[in-house]
Amino acid sequence: MRKRTKLLRVFALSGAMVTTMLLYSKINHKTLEVPPVSSNEAKAEEALVEYEYIYNPKALDPFFEKLNTLDQHKNKKLNIVHIGDSHIQGDAMTNEIRQQFQSQFGNGGLGIVFPYSLIRTNGERYVRFSSNITWDSQKNTSRTDTDAIGIAGYSLLTNNKNFVIELNVKNKDYSFNSLRVLTPHNKHLFEVATNKMGVAIKPAVVSSHISQKMILHKVQKGETLYGLSRKYKTTEKKIQEVNRLKGNTIKENAILKIPSQEKIVSNTSTEQSVNLNGFEALTNKADTPYGYTYNNLEGFDKIYLTPNTESSYFALNGIVLENNQNGVIYHTIGVNGARFSDYNKCNLFFEQIQALQPDLIIVSLGTNETFSRLSAEDYDKQVEIFIQQIRSHYGDCPILLTSPPPSLFKKKLPNPYCEQYANILINNSVKKNYGVFDLYKILGGSQAMSSLIAQNLIAHDRVHYTHAGYVEQGGMLFDALMSNYLKYKNQQK
Repeated sequence: MRKRTKLLRVFALSGAMVTTMLLYSKINHKTLEVPPVSSNEAKAEEALVEYEYIYNPKALDPFFEKLNTLDQHKNKKLNIVHIGDSHIQGDAMTNEIRQQFQSQFGNGGLGIVFPYSLIRTNGERYVRFSSNITWDSQKNTSRTDTDAIGIAGYSLLTNNKNFVIELNVKNKDYSFNSLRVLTPHNKHLFEVATNKMGVAIKPAVVSSHISQKMILHKVQKGETLYGLSRKYKTTEKKIQEVNRLKGNTIKENAILKIPSQEKIVSNTSTEQSVNLNGFEALTNKADTPYGYTYNNLEGFDKIYLTPNTESSYFALNGIVLENNQNGVIYHTIGVNGARFSDYNKCNLFFEQIQALQPDLIIVSLGTNETFSRLSAEDYDKQVEIFIQQIRSHYGDCPILLTSPPPSLFKKKLPNPYCEQYANILINNSVKKNYGVFDLYKILGGSQAMSSLIAQNLIAHDRVHYTHAGYVEQGGMLFDALMSNYLKYKNQQK
């Protein structure tokens, strides 16, 4: 599998070997047998045709047309938005695709970033964030309070007016000339500022203390210390210690503290007060319907977000970073534990898609649905709601769905829902006008699990993949897109 992937990358990235690539692709054109969802589907047979593991690639033609224009004239930016769950939030798979696209078509900027570290979760490959305060947050997997959750799937929240967020680019390849701040309904909640006095931002330190939850028990007649220890699954010694008992005698009607097995985590935060007069707000702000933008940001190693003094509540949905070069911007949006239904309940998410102006939307969701054993039919309903909302807010942007990669239940049982989801996506791809990249099939399905384990491509939980496994997936998706792009170019001649 790795040898084939590396070979495809050489073909896709070498302009001198385009002809060889086309011949290779024609030889490997194939049709897979996938059971149709309904015998009434007039175009079911067409939906079954795949090329390099992408079904209904014609849905991607508008993107390929723009990519061809960029390839020939180097005169524009293209935005690719990749949306998903924990497989995407870590940015291993997507970073591989980003690097491949930008090395061939130009680096238009990093795209959307979010201060994940300020809410103590993973992310931020190329940007470091720090702040003097502890922030609250919301996540689209929450059952309630989703009104402020926008394009990143998370929101950063506070009502503390004495804060600074420092943004520091760690990789100079992603230095930016333009910065766009995304907030709920485009409210001007933040100022973008420079640090004119050399003020050092000391990140807020959060310390955790773990203690056992105590149960209060009123002693009944005839109860013994031994009996209570068995009832609450603890020991006589622990009950004695927390109640300062010298012996085994307990009195009727006495109230005892019983240490339970449940842990209580209490967090304390050390915050630094800052003098906001040490920051100078930038004035070259351009308000747009998709966020307020600062251009011509030359020579800054660091930039800061400070409070708009007229606001009393602050919510950040994301920051978009671009440079002044033409090329591809590859935006990554991932939320640990997310499902289609989690995105579907967040109206602001779909409203803010316009802020990224996508030319192609890639969606990699489904793994979390498989572990909740959602039926393929119900999964398809959520997919349809998601696509309808994108199109109602942003029109007919090309959409590519990826099937969930193979995984195991309880680390040993094959997960049959992955294949079911892949089949239903494929069978509906023509009718609903989207492309499908069959990641499940290209990885070998459940039958290949032992091979994935042997190659250290899948993590110990048998759900997530290793860094190498995600890089492999990213390379496979890029290769498949390039194969179909070259085929598109050949058909235009």
